[in-house]
Amino acid sequence: MTLEQLRGLICDVPDFPKPGIVFKDITPLLQHPDGFRETIERLAQGAEVFRAEHILAIESRGFIFGAALAHRLGLPMHLVRKRGKLPRESVSIRYELEYGFDHLEVHADSVQPDARYLIVDDLIATGGTAAATANLVRQQRGIVAGFAFVVELKFLAGRKALGDAPVVALIDY
Repeated sequence: MTLEQLRGLICDVPDFPKPGIVFKDITPLLQHPDGFRETIERLAQGAEVFRAEHILAIESRGFIFGAALAHRLGLPMHLVRKRGKLPRESVSIRYELEYGFDHLEVHADSVQPDARYLIVDDLIATGGTAAATANLVRQQRGIVAGFAFVVELKFLAGRKALGDAPVVALIDY
């Protein structure tokens, strides 16, 4: 499948979750076996050069792509969740939102010093959540090998928040 065919499997939902937002709905892509397979293959091809040793998948749609990518690349996957959602000891980072703050966590044994991590999510907008995840990796002395996203909203310039780590994003708007 071409990237344009993959783009055709992502639907715009106007005014969701609030007026003025155009939500990029990936569920039709997930419902299309060939499209999903091609998405994972393209993400894997783009991310292989990052030489990651682990995947950190961001809650919640990042889990879908992170798990498939971890399987495809033969890497362990770790979860990045909102505060209070992980069952074992965790480490947390506080990050700024447009109006307020939030927290992300990983299990305390997920990030190891000097290990290389690929951070995966379905979409990058302003880059705040992905940047916070990268800071969480660095806080634990891990290395951010790169980022992988299915969709990038280029007009929001989220890559600027990610620093100099490499990024693969398949479909941009």
